[in-house]
Amino acid sequence: MTPLLGIFASANTTVATSYESIAVSSVGSGGASSVSFTSIPGTYTHLQIRAIGRATRAGSTDSVKLQLNSDTTTNYAHHLLYGDGTSAISSATTSTSFIYPVITTAGTDLSNTFCAMVVDILDYTNTNKNTTVRSLSGYDVNGSGYSMFTSGLWLNTAAVTSISFAPGSSNWAQYSHFALYGIKGPA
Repeated sequence: MTPLLGIFASANTTVATSYESIAVSSVGSGGASSVSFTSIPGTYTHLQIRAIGRATRAGSTDSVKLQLNSDTTTNYAHHLLYGDGTSAISSATTSTSFIYPVITTAGTDLSNTFCAMVVDILDYTNTNKNTTVRSLSGYDVNGSGYSMFTSGLWLNTAAVTSISFAPGSSNWAQYSHFALYGIKGPA
């Protein structure tokens, strides 16, 4: 009996097959100070970036800065919650020049360990409201590491046409990889 299945099958929902690849960026042997996606088409409902990253900073971690449309002014705010296996930390920042979506692995972390991250940019073409970003990221280095959830806000109603990710105080290491997807909404 499948009446319930029929209800869900006929519902107007977004399903996994409605993700479309827009662009990818892989960091080469020289590293990169940032990874950017430009000329993003406005034909989707939401955007998603799936990535693995590692910074070249001499420490064990580095923060990541996300900026939209090359805006470097203090038009951003974010909330974050992360855990390191021992404690949970939360913070909020307003009037900053970036959204802080990720803590990534860096130079003195376990060799070849990368941070995994999924970043959603919601309603990115809606010019009637500010743009909201959410991210989930984390990594494990033999029992230590971070899991992090961030929500961010870009105080601008412009449609998002470019996205930039940069480590806070270093470069992206070789083999860091970023993939941008467009998410189709209900028909």
